[in-house]
Amino acid sequence: MIFKLLDDSLVFPHPALAEADGLLAIGGDLSVARLLLAYQSGIFPWFSEGDPILWYSPHERCVIFPDRIKVSKSMKRLIKNGDLKITENQAFEDVIFNCAKTPRIGQDATWITAEMQMAYLELHANGIAKSIEVWKENELVGGLYGIVIGNVFCGESMFSKMSNTSKMALVYLAHKPGLQLIDCQLPNEHLMRMGAEMMSRDEYMRFLIQ
Repeated sequence: MIFKLLDDSLVFPHPALAEADGLLAIGGDLSVARLLLAYQSGIFPWFSEGDPILWYSPHERCVIFPDRIKVSKSMKRLIKNGDLKITENQAFEDVIFNCAKTPRIGQDATWITAEMQMAYLELHANGIAKSIEVWKENELVGGLYGIVIGNVFCGESMFSKMSNTSKMALVYLAHKPGLQLIDCQLPNEHLMRMGAEMMSRDEYMRFLIQ
């Protein structure tokens, strides 16, 4: 059953009621309060331009334990080379813009719509959304952004203008002190090669509420 959210009611149905594909609810808004409640509840928005807001809570999450991340030899060489610089929260707007315009296999258009970009910029202004940037001299060549809930980083998207720079940002993130879990939401081949694994929603929620 897919639930219809009311604009004047800040509440979500229990995530366990999601459909097999993870779809839980439709409607509502992208206010800071609603988005924060969603992530705290193991729910995230995912929809395309022209569609209503769709809210998902997969029965299994793709996650990376920071101490289990796999760093390839080529990645180690890239890090050791020293040509690239990494920063945090220095270019959030540019990171989300680049993530939005990066073509994705099997997707005709981005799900990071203008509405989504504005919503996450507001989350960033409130200290909830964070970005990691990779630079070559003064050019932004890679990065990622996501939501911080306690000791969990809920990754939203990443991009690369140079080979492996988004992965470099992910490796940097995994080495941040105190981080217990990186939520990648849905699996893909690249993430699995870096050590991602699947976790049940119940186990994932235990990390969120610590």
